[in-house]
Amino acid sequence: MIGRAARFVARHARHAWWRTTDYAYVVVRQAEGLLRRGGADAYRDGRVAPDVVLVPGVYESWPFMRPVADLLHRNGHGVHVLPALGYNVGPIPAAAQVLGRYLREQDLRDVVVVAHSKGGLIGKRAMLREDPDGRIRSMVAINTPFAGSAYARWLPIASLRVFRPDDVGLLELGTEREVNARITSVYAPWDPHIPGGSVLPGAANVELATPGHFRALADPRLERILLDAVRGEAGQPQAPPGPGGAGGAAGRASTA
Repeated sequence: MIGRAARFVARHARHAWWRTTDYAYVVVRQAEGLLRRGGADAYRDGRVAPDVVLVPGVYESWPFMRPVADLLHRNGHGVHVLPALGYNVGPIPAAAQVLGRYLREQDLRDVVVVAHSKGGLIGKRAMLREDPDGRIRSMVAINTPFAGSAYARWLPIASLRVFRPDDVGLLELGTEREVNARITSVYAPWDPHIPGGSVLPGAANVELATPGHFRALADPRLERILLDAVRGEAGQPQAPPGPGGAGGAAGRASTA
């Protein structure tokens, strides 16, 4: 009995610490976004295919993903952002239209979308509905609630209730699996916002080591996973990120 209680306390203390560090990461990233404005055009020139389009999550402007932009641009890829999304609080279909329209206006082809959280839902919707010319080669989605979040049932905010597992739009996306093989779903081992996890049937599913919904973007293994997925055939990792895999990353890749 005492041992069980001790394990219960230890688990919740660990989760509380992970949650604290997760939100601390958010504060730092959002502050940096406010202090370091602009600069999106500097990422657009690339010497290595493919070009990448970043799609952030809800309440995130594109600078929230600047570390990802820095990484990909440093490795030669042209990186594009979608300032029209603002803090990404609008409906998922409208955001997918923004993505599709940007690809057409810039005449981008063979593109890889790299998305965080809600951005992965936007990216999948765009692949299904807003990309008749096949401009999106593939997508890497980080901590995306493909099956929704049970917590969203209790949230009175419209921009968050779209993540309810019984949301009509979310259920529709879930039943359409033809693009899943072109998606790499990367996720944390513990996500305080998505208790059901981010495994996507038919996709390449890769588990990171860093817990947290936001701090997963700083996982040291994410760099190799992203580069392998962006450069791999169909956007999926060239080798499973595990011992002996790409970059020796100790992760797990599977097609669920």
